[in-house]
Amino acid sequence: MSCLIAAPCSGSGKTLLSLCLLAAARHRGATVQPFKVGPDYLDPQLLGAVAGRPCRNLDPLLCGPEWVRRSYAWHGQRAERVLVEGVMGLFDGRGPGSEGSSAAVAALLDLPVVLVVESSRQAGSVAALVRGFRDHGPPAITLAGVVLNRVGSDRHRALLAEALASIQVPLLGVLPHHPSLELPSRHLGLLPAQELDDLEERQRQWAQLAEDHLAMDRIWPLLAPPGGEAGPNPVPWCLEQPSPTPRPIPPTGPLPVAVASDAAFHFRYPEATELLAAVGLEAVPWSPLADEPLPTGARAVLLPGGYPELHAEGLASAQRSLQHLRQAAAAGVPVVAECGGLLLLGEWLEDGQGERHAMAGVLPFSAHRGSLSLGYRQATVERNSLLLRRGEQVPGHEFHRWQLDTVAAPVELWQLEGWGSPRRPEGWTTPNVHASWLHLHWAGCPEIPWRLAAAAATVVPRPTNGASSSPVIPRSAQAPTWNAGG
Repeated sequence: MSCLIAAPCSGSGKTLLSLCLLAAARHRGATVQPFKVGPDYLDPQLLGAVAGRPCRNLDPLLCGPEWVRRSYAWHGQRAERVLVEGVMGLFDGRGPGSEGSSAAVAALLDLPVVLVVESSRQAGSVAALVRGFRDHGPPAITLAGVVLNRVGSDRHRALLAEALASIQVPLLGVLPHHPSLELPSRHLGLLPAQELDDLEERQRQWAQLAEDHLAMDRIWPLLAPPGGEAGPNPVPWCLEQPSPTPRPIPPTGPLPVAVASDAAFHFRYPEATELLAAVGLEAVPWSPLADEPLPTGARAVLLPGGYPELHAEGLASAQRSLQHLRQAAAAGVPVVAECGGLLLLGEWLEDGQGERHAMAGVLPFSAHRGSLSLGYRQATVERNSLLLRRGEQVPGHEFHRWQLDTVAAPVELWQLEGWGSPRRPEGWTTPNVHASWLHLHWAGCPEIPWRLAAAAATVVPRPTNGASSSPVIPRSAQAPTWNAGG
């Protein structure tokens, strides 16, 4: 049975310890499967890059507890070692409670907890802090031990070790001050793995730090894969669950779907591609930032989240990509955009310096940096749309600092509400466009890939020639409600 790496709060060193352990496992020649609690995209990219296989999110609020159990068992049993990194503080969940927290996932999966404590300004007080987290609950947790981060000296380590011994909590090692443990970040979290030019060298150093400073003889057994029956692959299991509405017949496929995939758009869960494939769709990478044409024959366009605000100038200069996106939306091709992907559909996008850049102009808004919107949301659908039906409720997560100024009133997609967030209308919908700030995990709303497949099946390829490579037309074209930039 594996363990869950947790901490009293964000910034304590959970990811640093996880990276060191993953690097050590790879250095020892073991295959290792990483998991991440919560609705995170950036940490999982880094964990997956070091592990050499996709990191899987374990989020009972977005996907439900049964999906979490099945995903952990299925993927965990396909590796020799397993590591689960928590989210925020150990008991931080939805609102002030522990629902969806690292502690809740540890209890759900019966995982012991390794607590990472940032100890640079502590000595004996570490015992009070650790005792509080060990004995707090519900849910009750089993504390396997503590790893101390930012230990300043041998004397400091001795003080902390004696304090932990006084409450019978094992010390499983320390993370010393080291340049490789200083990870750069920006406004939504750590830099993506592809932006760390020295990742390979860091991995070598992380593996060595683990061997030199962690009690690997005690930690190694805590990285064992789950036992018991793995059960069926969670992706087809998810798609086979009872549906509140009749499911469409999947296309004979695979039908190509353009998925924006570059430095501006890379916030998506690996299950999205797997769910697409399971309903007869093929995800084809497309880079708007590189001014690529839409892939030939694309039956739909997916615009995931990311950092378009950091690449606004480059996106504005990608005239071919923007034109193809406008043409596809105007022709009735299904377009699904969330968070950063939504920004590409607007008329204008301000970068971090306040400079405005023209976007695709499919929807009538401009976007600028504003206040932070963060938290789990429950979405209640207002009307039938491309992917959703009136009255359905969908769990999601909101995390963005850019806000919209609308030029024309939207046809709103749904009502959002969450702890500390009053009920409000949100999202944009046309017959063929779904656009929202809300991040979804399709394992929690499996009707979406089914309905996207049905919509994509109504689109047929347009013959291309040297003058035009606009790839698709619908069998029954329905222009979107807006085409402000067209």
